[in-house]
Amino acid sequence: MTSEPERDLGDSYRLLSLAARLVERRQDDVLAPLGLTRAAVIALEGIEPGPLNQEQLAALVHVTSQTLGKVLARLEAGGLLTRTRPPTDRRQLVVALTAAGQAALTAARRAEKDAFPADVDPEGSKGLQEELAKVVDCFHPPQQGSPPGPVPQRRPGSSGGHRP
Repeated sequence: MTSEPERDLGDSYRLLSLAARLVERRQDDVLAPLGLTRAAVIALEGIEPGPLNQEQLAALVHVTSQTLGKVLARLEAGGLLTRTRPPTDRRQLVVALTAAGQAALTAARRAEKDAFPADVDPEGSKGLQEELAKVVDCFHPPQQGSPPGPVPQRRPGSSGGHRP
């Protein structure tokens, strides 16, 4: 027989899954007119503070370099980022944000902010964020040197959320 706390925890995970799907759908809806995806926004957020090599960025956003490469290729083709090989190590690709990429990221943040309810308590949101980071860490422990959470914050004020 399942105990009440175990049942409550299971209900919490189901509610979390439903909430994630609803948030992802809303993000998809508001990003599509901008020509962006959630994965694209995560990649842009990851390099906003400064250039990273593709492997570092992949580790930061918790995806494989191969998966990230497809997203980066689309963003590069759209002029939102650059990928260059440094002369010191031709095996690496350094990913950097362009001015157009910064503008797209700003527009994406504004669209996402406007798409979600304004009446959510900021203090409650902070507590929720902390609890969600704990859940993520249970299922996907951070890689060595990576901050915890689904999309690490590297700059105060940058938006975060789940993605790729």
